Amino acid sequence: MKLSFIIPAYNEEGCLGKCLDSILGEMYGTATDVEIIVVNNASVDRTREIALSYRGVKVIDEPRKGLVKARQAGYKAAAGDLIANIDADNILPRGWMKKVFEEFSADERLAALSGPLIYYDLPRIVNIQTKIFYGLGYIANVFNNLIFRKGAMLQGGNFVARRSALEKVGGFDTGIDFFGEDTDIACRLREAGHVKFTFKLPIYSSGRRLAAEGIFRTGLRYAVNYFWVIFFKKPYSKKSTDIRG
Repeated sequence: MKLSFIIPAYNEEGCLGKCLDSILGEMYGTATDVEIIVVNNASVDRTREIALSYRGVKVIDEPRKGLVKARQAGYKAAAGDLIANIDADNILPRGWMKKVFEEFSADERLAALSGPLIYYDLPRIVNIQTKIFYGLGYIANVFNNLIFRKGAMLQGGNFVARRSALEKVGGFDTGIDFFGEDTDIACRLREAGHVKFTFKLPIYSSGRRLAAEGIFRTGLRYAVNYFWVIFFKKPYSKKSTDIRG
């Protein structure tokens, strides 16, 4: 299976290099078939130049600003059987790609795989609180599936989807701004196969949104939009704050 990394990047000159270094470090010494696509999403800094400075990294431009628009543009340009959706402020831990290939090789019906974020630039107490939040979200997801038989759980910025499943559900909904985009694609991918969330697929990420907006306020927004998408098929929040503006 070929794995395509899709990395939306809007003014990410400060983070993108570390993200790309972590992917290339995972690829070093392996025989895996991987491509890396950076979607330059209306950046006005050196994001594009930094991406192009890495040999083998493909850069495409999406002038319409928006995370989901960038994800869709990257997916359309990708050639992989598996589409890895990560963020420009992510850092892959050792073994991340190995786990992805193992999971998809073991289950032909697996449509999408996801795991939690670990914030590398926030205090330990915040990561403990975040782990509790994930635990509650996981329980809610199990409850929804057992009682209501609907919904699925994916973490935006750390999920891999099978290309054939994305094609079956029509790709990403570019009408969504930010909040709820992961729940939307998770619910629709469930129609194409299994959607699995595992704590064995963590990824390191910046906690700058939590730092800027507050952990409880941000967590509440994610929770409200999670349930809103599941039961009303659209996010509650129409806009998000640009924390890099």
